[in-house]
Amino acid sequence: MNDSVLTPERILAAAEDVLRRYGPGKATVVDVAQALGVSHGSVYRHFASKAALREAVLRGWLARSMAPLQAIANSRTPPPARLRQWFSTLRQAKRDNVLGDPELFATYSALAAEAGEAIAEHKGRMQQQIASILAAGVASGDFRQLDPAATARALFDATARFHYPGLSHLWGQPGEDAAFAQLLDLLLSGLAPAPAPPRRRK
Repeated sequence: MNDSVLTPERILAAAEDVLRRYGPGKATVVDVAQALGVSHGSVYRHFASKAALREAVLRGWLARSMAPLQAIANSRTPPPARLRQWFSTLRQAKRDNVLGDPELFATYSALAAEAGEAIAEHKGRMQQQIASILAAGVASGDFRQLDPAATARALFDATARFHYPGLSHLWGQPGEDAAFAQLLDLLLSGLAPAPAPPRRRK
């Protein structure tokens, strides 16, 4: 490949392929350069270090995983249904990644361990999406008055059992789907506005 047509996007695509083939422990910038047919110096002109390249690969993967969730957060679905859909989509995506392609997920987990800031930002963006749904629900009267940011953090933590990869060994247990649905029912009922007090008869 001619260096003049080398772009960050091409480098990242090649880096993802190399990481998948060799694993994060063995993949090098030289491997990426060879896959592209360029010198490793050409890669370094776009990414200052191996760590920078690996973090960029991780950020790209995280951005792609966020897209379906952002679409749900931006939708006009009634907030209670939107919140349920958001968490259901997050859960399914994690299951697909962890259980559907464990080798690839292990690769990204290794990259994530090196990039705590990127992971913290990713988690923060997810909680911002939840908060936006909660704020919409408060405005529409579907949810009681609450602090969207604080409640988003609480909901994210309360549902971690079903989407945190560290607990994936529990995901195959019988009744898992029913338990998830019951938890969402409980959380949504807690967000609903309090019923109006009955009118007193004169």
